[in-house]
This record gives sequence, structure tokens and C-alpha cells, in this order.
Amino acid sequence: MSDLARWRERADAALQRALPDPHSAPQRLHAAMRHAVLLGGKRMRPLLVYAAGSAHGAAPETLDAPAVAVELIHAYSLVHDDLPAMDDDALRRGQPTVHVAFDEATAVLAGDALQSLAFEVLADADVDTATRVDLLRTLARASGAAGMCGGQALDLAATGNGMSLSVQALEQLHSLKTGALIRAAVRMGALCGGASSGELDALDRYADALGLAFQVRDDILDIEGDSATLGKTAGKDVAQDKATFPALIGLDASRVRLDELRRVMEEALSPLGERASALAALGRMAIERDS
Repeated sequence: MSDLARWRERADAALQRALPDPHSAPQRLHAAMRHAVLLGGKRMRPLLVYAAGSAHGAAPETLDAPAVAVELIHAYSLVHDDLPAMDDDALRRGQPTVHVAFDEATAVLAGDALQSLAFEVLADADVDTATRVDLLRTLARASGAAGMCGGQALDLAATGNGMSLSVQALEQLHSLKTGALIRAAVRMGALCGGASSGELDALDRYADALGLAFQVRDDILDIEGDSATLGKTAGKDVAQDKATFPALIGLDASRVRLDELRRVMEEALSPLGERASALAALGRMAIERDS
């Protein structure tokens, strides 16, 4: 079994342990939380935690808490992103979205509860106190107005007039909405392994390129993919007149941008040599994926 496959199994098991018992009250809320987290997903962010931590000598058990915490934040963001007040989507990971499977109020509460649980899990991380504070600060900043929530606000503001954005503004939007949490995942893993400031800077460059590459590929797939393969509704970006890379620069230029981002990732990881093989593999997966 490859490292990535083993880490994915480890992340799934740790998520199962962290989530509330579905048989305890309030059962409906707990069921909605589990629906949001356990019905598939790439586990890209937990894998980045394990890959970055492993590259710096961190033990897997030390990485479980940040891996779980970042995935819980990601899951909560998807629950809220799918709501009628946001993207109004009915399909996620090939399953009904939480507000469709349950109801809107339960979906809001499930997202809130997943966010709270993420920080509870991280507060109990098996690291020294200073590192634990760094982990909490990293995830909190990536999740809030300076990160994912800020990016979502910019995305909502651009919906319906996507062509009004410049490419630079679009890249900034996605550096917050998608990139911030990816950067946090990489940094948290590296922090658990005691990475130096120079190593953290290089990993930030890798993660920034990865986050943007992930979004460029997402935009391409929204045009070229189908709902069955993607596990979510294809064509929504075009229908909602969202700002996307293909809309602003075209498909061919979007593919060129992916190649540029691939080179940035390779250059950022080169000082780590073979230690970065899993991080490099995750970069390739983000660029080459079909779902």
C-alpha cells in the first residue's frame, strides 16, 4: 500500500473517531455532520498534512489532529457553500447535499458544529504547547475573513458579473477561498515536524501554487466534466456567470497556467529532494484529476 493510500485510511479512521456518536442526541444533527464528512471526498487536505509532516520527520499520530481539523473545516465550508443562500447546489460527492438530505436549518447547524469540532480536536493535538498555539492560529487565520470566508465573500460578490474581474483579482479570490486552507494544511504538517522558517517559506510557495492549480483544474472540469464523474453539478459556474479562468483567459491559456504552476511546485519542493515525493505526487494529482 502506498503512503497516500495508508494516510487516507488513517484520516478516515481518525474522522470516524472524532465525529459524534450518531445514536446520541441530537441524532439528526449528528447524522448531518457525518453525512457531510464521511460520504467520500479526496481527503486532499489531510493528505497534505501527513505528507508535509512526514517530510519533516513527524510521527503519524502527531499529525492526526491537524489532519482531522483541516478536513472538518473543509467539510463545514462545503455544507455552507451548497446552501440556497450561497451556490444552491443539490449534489456533493455524488450524494444529496446536507440541506437537501436534511433541511436548511440542520445544514447551518451541522456546518457550525463541524467548525467548532475542528478547533476542539486541534486544541488536543499531541504536540507541545507552543506548536499547538501555532496550529490553532494557522487554521483560524486560514478559515476566516483573511482566508476562506473572505474568498467566499469575494466569490459571491463576483457571481453574476464574473467577466468584470481581472485575472489578478480572480487569483487573489482563489488564494483565499481555496488556497488558504491548502496552505494551512501543508504548514500545519510541517510545523508538527519542526520545519525551519526557510522550509516553511518554500512550502508556502508550493501550497500557493497547488491551491491555484486545484482551482484552475476545477474550472476546466466544470466545462469538460459531467456530474456523474465530478460528484457535483457540472456547468454551474457558467450558468451563474461566475468568474473562472476559462471564462477570462480561455481553455488553452488555462492549461498553460496549469503547466506554469506545476513548475512552481517542482521548484519549491526541490530542496527537500526525495522527502517531498508525496507532496509532489499530490501536486500532480491536483493538476491531472478528472473529478
